[in-house]
Amino acid sequence: MSLKILVADDEPNIVISIEYLMKREGYTVLVARDGQEALDMIARDRPDLVLLDVMMPKKSGFEVCQAVRASEELQSTKILMLTAKGRDTDLAKGLALGADAYMTKPFSTRELVQKVAEMLGAQP
Repeated sequence: MSLKILVADDEPNIVISIEYLMKREGYTVLVARDGQEALDMIARDRPDLVLLDVMMPKKSGFEVCQAVRASEELQSTKILMLTAKGRDTDLAKGLALGADAYMTKPFSTRELVQKVAEMLGAQP
């Protein structure tokens, strides 16, 4: 059974490229286009990893991360925040709210694939 990754981002071009990349690596990919949809899908589908954008409609990635960490059933979900907000304070906030890792956009696809494999315990 392949591992499930939820891509939570409201930018269609980013979603398309990450979805293609992750499927190529053999993962099952789910897509959420806003923070509320991401939270609903995390609760329902239990992805192994969430690639979470910070700036999204309805709920920000920070709010989603905080809600996941506050839920006993969901708190073990791995979260990799992907964002254009690259300031140290944003990074610190993401990690303080419980994100497992943080990557700033634009990122190299190779780096993303390596980070995902590392977070899911796969050998690159």
